[in-house]
Amino acid sequence: MKKVLKVLGYFILGLLSFCVLYIVAEYSLSRISAQRREINVDRTVQVFVKSNGVHTDIVLPVVNEEMDWSQLFPYENTIGKHHGYQYVGIGWGDKGFYLDTPEWKDLKASTAFIAAFGLGQSAIHVTYYNTIQEDELCFSYQISRSQYHDLVQYIKQSLDGKQNQAILVNTNAQYGDSDAFYEAKGAYSMFYSCNTWTNNALKKADMPAGIWATFDKGILSHYKNKQ
Repeated sequence: MKKVLKVLGYFILGLLSFCVLYIVAEYSLSRISAQRREINVDRTVQVFVKSNGVHTDIVLPVVNEEMDWSQLFPYENTIGKHHGYQYVGIGWGDKGFYLDTPEWKDLKASTAFIAAFGLGQSAIHVTYYNTIQEDELCFSYQISRSQYHDLVQYIKQSLDGKQNQAILVNTNAQYGDSDAFYEAKGAYSMFYSCNTWTNNALKKADMPAGIWATFDKGILSHYKNKQ
């Protein structure tokens, strides 16, 4: 019995040590700025980094010279099927979280386990907006056309489909009348979360970002008081 308790004690101590190390590493690395090129010309494209308090999206103009997102993610795939939106929010995440956990109270242990250890599938969540309001969870940033091109390519390459083609996830789990889900590449895990995907997108486009992030707070810290 003493041996069992000793092993259990070591296990609990190891688990607690891992959790502390994980939190400290994420907090530190997410707030250290990743290396990027400083681009001070042709910053004519306005984009947003938006959080719901946990999960981050990149919000982009629906249409500009580089891309018409309504062609890749048709309005007809939303419940409302409305046209003429000005902005589109795009995020990546675990499909089980997206479809089976509309609120935290709906979270199942099995869903959390599958997501934490990278055992599930992923999806791209697309939400259309008429307007975007800046606040403590939503920040505007001006980028160049070349940076925007890099963002577009990153998002396209995250889709599980051929180039310029998105595969709709058939579900009734939409959050409103202006969103839809699409099949995506990769797997969510405790080391690669929805926010890691966003952070990597920002790094790809030479935008402010952390070295590594799994929570939203570190990402947003790079946009406070920045233009």
